[in-house]
Amino acid sequence: MSENLSTSARRVQDALAAQGFTNNVVELPQTTRSAAEAAQAIGCTVAQIAKSLVFRTRDSYRAVLVIASGVNRVNEKRLAALVGEAIERPDADFVRQQTGYAIGGVPPVGHAAPLETYIDEDLRQYADLWAAAGTPFAVFRLSPDELMRMTGGKVVNIR
Repeated sequence: MSENLSTSARRVQDALAAQGFTNNVVELPQTTRSAAEAAQAIGCTVAQIAKSLVFRTRDSYRAVLVIASGVNRVNEKRLAALVGEAIERPDADFVRQQTGYAIGGVPPVGHAAPLETYIDEDLRQYADLWAAAGTPFAVFRLSPDELMRMTGGKVVNIR
């Protein structure tokens, strides 16, 4: 099960357990770096992939996490209105510094620091979701309710 996880995947498993969740992180032989790759490796629809996207506010340089359905694109103008200032896509170093994980493996939990989090309302329609778990090969299954409870994120229309 989860006893032979890589260091980053183990951090996600430990973060889940620390919050009282029993979800199990699994590492797959195939990459799950993109939503399409993850869906293919797992055997679910792309829409069931809860992709974690990090943005940076342009003026205050705050990290903002958006957890979106794998089929949806984030409307950056709508996100800017939600956070109260313009946003931009940060570089890989900023993402790693703020989350503790590399792009392609950013989980919804276990970050280096608490992140302002928004959850795509479209994820609520699925019984099962899959999220990255610290590496481009690690994932875990969760429900929309678990996602909301473990992140404290605000459910919004991100499209």
